[in-house]
Amino acid sequence: MGLLSRLALLLRIRTKAVLEQAEDPLQVLDYAYQKQMEQLQQLRRAVADVATSERRLALQQTELQQRAERYEQQALYALRANREDLARLALQRREQLLAQLNRYEQQLGQIQAQKEQLIELEQELRMRVEAFRTHKEVLKARYNAAQAQACLEETLAGLNTETTEMRLALERAHEKIVMLEARASALHSLLEQGVVDSSPPLLAGAGDALDHELARLDQEEQVEHQLQLLKQRLLLDKSNSEG
Repeated sequence: MGLLSRLALLLRIRTKAVLEQAEDPLQVLDYAYQKQMEQLQQLRRAVADVATSERRLALQQTELQQRAERYEQQALYALRANREDLARLALQRREQLLAQLNRYEQQLGQIQAQKEQLIELEQELRMRVEAFRTHKEVLKARYNAAQAQACLEETLAGLNTETTEMRLALERAHEKIVMLEARASALHSLLEQGVVDSSPPLLAGAGDALDHELARLDQEEQVEHQLQLLKQRLLLDKSNSEG
């Protein structure tokens, strides 16, 4: 395959993919239903046209029958008047009309058969269109429900993410609050025991005990923080191994 052929094939594939993405299933269903309704209307018009032709031909047949009967009466009157020539002429015209009536009868039979066939087709197509309409409405309802479900799942996924982030933030805030409370409690206990002097320092080295105690509390805070991180890591490893 040449370069141009490969490029043309790639273009067709991408064009088809874009069209499929842009295609709205609901519009496709409505368009298909509309086309079927147009076909049904055309078939109904065809039935009406054939029925009109049948009625017109039937009227012409009735008129010919009446004319044939009049020629027969005229032949009878001519014989009563001893005009056999006129009677023969009237009967000849009557025979011509009878031959024409015979052709009309054949045409009527063909038209009636055609009309019955069209009526059957119209009934069959009408049932198919009705069944398609019902199926179309079911598919549209399912499509709308699927869209709603997808939107709900996306919303729930976003809420779950936000809830997880909020829970982690609350846990971090709770840990900091606990540490600050422990530190404040420890300082208060040291002050009550006299280990830490709350009065202003008079000498340069008077704050050594407080600095030492604060350093020890900071070290304990760091140890507690590292311990919490190790616990979270163990929980995450356990969750991954179970999944």
